[in-house]
Amino acid sequence: MRPVEEALRARLRPVHQIYVARGSGSGMRRLARLARAAGVDLREVSQDFLASRAEIRVHQGVLALARPYPYRSVDGMIDLARSRGEEPFLLVAAHIQDPQNLGSLIRSAVEAGVHGVILPKRRAAPVTPTVVKASAGATEHMAVAQVTNLVRTVQNLKERRIWVFAGDPDGGDLYDTNLSGAVALCVGSESTGIPRLLSETCDGLIAIPSRGEVGSLNASVAGAVMMYEVVRRRRFEGHA
Repeated sequence: MRPVEEALRARLRPVHQIYVARGSGSGMRRLARLARAAGVDLREVSQDFLASRAEIRVHQGVLALARPYPYRSVDGMIDLARSRGEEPFLLVAAHIQDPQNLGSLIRSAVEAGVHGVILPKRRAAPVTPTVVKASAGATEHMAVAQVTNLVRTVQNLKERRIWVFAGDPDGGDLYDTNLSGAVALCVGSESTGIPRLLSETCDGLIAIPSRGEVGSLNASVAGAVMMYEVVRRRRFEGHA
């Protein structure tokens, strides 16, 4: 239900129709109010109907028909940040193929005040209904770009005076790295990490100190830790 509510609140893309399972009860009252305010028709249907139309297995008794997710441009993300008088803060998700991880990363990015998330068009999860659900609807509040070439995109970010750091177990200590000013953080997939050429193109590699025996964090957790270190620095330095 939460992703549908956020879609109605954000109005990032038109919602054409909402279906809810019969007998859902009082839990749907808030959703019904939001739908009325947005001028979206809400209908009660059977569980079988929802199961036949939903693209994901666990739909929680709610289904919204909406336009495909509208990707944005990287330049638009940067311009938005600077129009607010803020230093750009971006997240590069390099070949994250698990939709749960991508959804979690986007949710953390929204809460950390990231201006945009950059994804490659190939060998990576796009913004699907599963990603939207995993993000608890945070996708509707985040600018996401799909790019053909991540290496070229990172080069362009650097030309626009944005420092780009890649998460890597062999990198320098995250807490000793200068993350001031405009910054982009690059997070790789759990299976393959960040491609070599992409990591070499970044300004530096950063690692999260570990005291455990496993030696690594889930990609979405690692991304959240790095993003919130930027948040901490900006608060300390008076930038946010």
